[in-house]
This record gives sequence, structure tokens and C-alpha cells, in this order.
Amino acid sequence: MEETITYTFSKEHTHCDEIFAKAENSVAKKQWTVADTEFNDFHTAMEKHFTAEEEILFSAFEERTGQTMGPTQMMRMEHQQMRQIFAQMQTSLAERDDEQYLGLSETLLMLMQQHNMKEEQMLYPMIDQVFGAEATSILERIRAI
Repeated sequence: MEETITYTFSKEHTHCDEIFAKAENSVAKKQWTVADTEFNDFHTAMEKHFTAEEEILFSAFEERTGQTMGPTQMMRMEHQQMRQIFAQMQTSLAERDDEQYLGLSETLLMLMQQHNMKEEQMLYPMIDQVFGAEATSILERIRAI
């Protein structure tokens, strides 16, 4: 099977969602030490994912198509929104405020679901179409970071 951007990045979304759910569950149970570790794992995975998209995937797409004001710009803005929520979640974790964390978690979940759907159903397939077999070399560059 030929590796695609859609397949690879959708799989990453699932991986991040799983860690996110674990952290949320630990906060709900007030297992703070475990929640700290899981949230940190989630945050690290998301930043790695965002960096791969912003610095390699989106840049390559923009360079190839000349589209800098389109879907990639919107995705970058949504990444920033999520980063702001991560920071607030980090604070609520540090303060052991489960209610605030779980409220932020709900907001983030909705944002992530909508964001991932746009990427998985529109942007990634568009990128796969633009790059075709070259998608493999983009994925290799991403793995190298």
C-alpha cells in the first residue's frame, strides 16, 4: 500500500485523541500525577504534529500551489486557538482545578473534532492529489525531525 498524507496524519490524529482521552479521564478521577504526565504526552504529541504540518506539509503545499491564504492559513489559525487552550489547561492542571480543566477539555475536543475533519476530508486529500507519489518524500522529511 502506498503511504498517503491522509492515512499517516489521520493516524496521528487518532493517536493524539487517545492520549487526550486518557489525560481527561485521569483528571476526572483526580489522579493528578498521572494526569500531569498524560497531558504532557498529549501536548508534546500535538506540538510535534502541528510543527510537522506547519513547517513541512503546509509549506510544501503552499509552495507548490501558490495558495497561502487558503485552507492552510485557516488550519494555522486553529492551531493557535488550540495552543491557547493547551496553556489554560496546563494552568488548571497546575492548580488542580478539575472543573476548569474538564470545561476546557470539552471546548478543545469540539475544536479538534472539527479541525481534524476539515484536514482529513478536505486538506489532506488535496495535498495527496497535488503531490501524488511525492507524498512519500514529504513523509520522510517529516519523520526526520
